[in-house]
Order: sequence, then C-alpha cells, then structure tokens
Amino acid sequence: SETTSDEDEEEGGAPQAQGYNPADYANLQVSEEVKELFQYIGRYKPPTIELETKLKPFIPEYVPAVGEIDPFLKMPRPDGKKDDLGLTVLDEPATQQTDPTVLDLQLRAISTQTALQPTVVPSIDNAAQNPQKISNWIQNISELHRSNPPPNVHYTKSMPDVETLMQVWSPEIEEALEGTQLPSAELCVDTKAYARIVCAILDIPVYSSLVESLHLLFTLYSEFKASNQDAMQPGLELQ
Repeated sequence: SETTSDEDEEEGGAPQAQGYNPADYANLQVSEEVKELFQYIGRYKPPTIELETKLKPFIPEYVPAVGEIDPFLKMPRPDGKKDDLGLTVLDEPATQQTDPTVLDLQLRAISTQTALQPTVVPSIDNAAQNPQKISNWIQNISELHRSNPPPNVHYTKSMPDVETLMQVWSPEIEEALEGTQLPSAELCVDTKAYARIVCAILDIPVYSSLVESLHLLFTLYSEFKASNQDAMQPGLELQ
C-alpha cells in the first residue's frame, strides 16, 4: 500500500533526530546523586511561549534616528581623506533646531558686507496660545546681543592699546597724584580744551581731531567699569 511504502522510504532514508532516551544512560558508573539528576531531564517540559511581533514600518516612533534618517549620501572630502561622518559621528539633525531668523542675524553680526538684504522676521500664529515660542524668541535675541562681537574701530593715527592704558601707574606717579589736585569740570576752559587735558593725563594722544581720542577715552572708561577696578581717580570720573 501507499502507507507502507512511505514508511519504508522513511526507514531507508536519513536517520531522524531523536530526543533524550533514559535507557542510554541507565548503566553509567556514577553515584546515586548524579543518577537523580538525570531524572530531572525527563521531567522537564519546556513551556510554549508565543512572542508577539510588531510589524509597523514607516512609523516615526519606531524609526531609530534622532531627527531625519541619515540616507548616507555623502559628498567626498575635497582633500581625498576618509570621512567617517555617519559611521563614527552621528550625522543627523538635532532634536532642537536653530531658528533660521536668529541664525541669519548671527551671520549678519559677523559679516563684513555693508549692502545686506533686509531681514524677514516671521510672525507667530496665535501668539497668545504660544507663550513658549515668545519666550524662546526673547531668549535667543538676548543671547545674540550678548554674543555679538564688539565693533572694530580702525584709527587713522597710531593709538595705544586699551590693555596698555589699563596698566597700573608707577608708584612715583601715584605719589604725585596724591598731592596734586586734578582739574575738575569747573575749570575755566572750553570742552575741547578740557578733553585734551583729560586725554593728556591718561596718556591718550590727541591729533587734529578729538573724535578718535575721545572714543579711546570712553572705551578705556568702559573697560575700567566692567573690570571693577578702582584705578581711576575721583577727579577723572565721567558723569
């Protein structure tokens, strides 16, 4: 019959894998404690566990990425060196993106161009319902003003550095100033002459124009005020 022929084929084919047979280990020359351990092999029945699988492709919650997925489409370096961007360093956008308007203002602050296009400041829809966006904008602009580099002024004549002018005076000059009354604002001279006197006391050269000398004078005063130094004499305080 067909059933008998199938059984004959299975018997004549490759040997089937069989499980644990206690009779094969019944005659082992071991202690009674070891023989008791073999009994647990037959008693053990592995439980059947059904694992639930989640097949949800293209769901953002299951995408292993910080921001957008890195497509690994890289431009090679112009110097021909190996670039491990995306392999050893994460090449994905940050979770907190930079405000484009703030970034444009930062680039304008360090730009040397004079003819720049006007900045377009976006509006916030339903500003009353989005106080967080308003707070972030105020914080970003405040940080931008604090991080802006100071303006660079190029003098037409040779001027000393502010660091040089802030150096402590020699003991001889300090002793001379203690016994000398410095000129006050009530001195009977005009404003230009009084400015020249103050600049001369502070070793600030004065040329044909007082503008650059006064700029250096006020810069020196600002540096002293910011560094909380008391090197200026009371008679030289600027009101």
